[in-house]
Amino acid sequence: MTERTRRDLAGKIAGDVVLSDDPGATIRKWRTDFDVAQTRLADELDVSASVVSDYESGRRESPGIAIVRRVIEALLDIDEARGGEHLRQYARVLSAGFEGDIVRDLREYPTAIDTGEFYDAIGATEVVGGTQQSVAGHTVINSIEAITRLSSEEFYRLYGQSTNRALVFTGVTHGEGALVALRVVTPTPSAVVLHGLDRDDLWEHAPTLARADGFSLAVAAGELEAMLETMGELP
Repeated sequence: MTERTRRDLAGKIAGDVVLSDDPGATIRKWRTDFDVAQTRLADELDVSASVVSDYESGRRESPGIAIVRRVIEALLDIDEARGGEHLRQYARVLSAGFEGDIVRDLREYPTAIDTGEFYDAIGATEVVGGTQQSVAGHTVINSIEAITRLSSEEFYRLYGQSTNRALVFTGVTHGEGALVALRVVTPTPSAVVLHGLDRDDLWEHAPTLARADGFSLAVAAGELEAMLETMGELP
């Protein structure tokens, strides 16, 4: 990862924290996104874990820019020391031109995993089987933000990165918007998960579209943050 990419990512995180109505909660969000424990962050900052907890919970006055900068640098340094996995994920999202509120997570796996194993891990229920039996990564997309903010060209670029992977749409009501948008792009992903609904809420034509395009279709109704945490531990 280049120094410029690191600076761009640091700027993105800083902007999120400074502009947030709850800076502490936003710091906590980024810390958990980077899979860094409070104690590990505290060690890097040379403070007690209670200090980090107080900032995140709002028990201390909102952190100033100097503290925010130290927290961001600590998160990036910790991840780089671990091999830079999360840095590379966010760098790919940023370099593709997508904001973090559209693409919630993007990851490739060291080895492909069985689609059924993936569904079991995230609490998804398969509705239609696909032609591929495994996935080699996942992309998690806020469906409302994507549909309302992305152009057709950007949709193509986003979906085009998702071959042989699971494409997970969050904030879904029935699924028609996401699946209709997906129809205009080839190749399609191996699996599509619609998060936020159960099978009874699924758009009636969704199984037909999945069969026509050959991808596995699943629904998941569990808590989003818990699902994202589980996905961060795959495989």
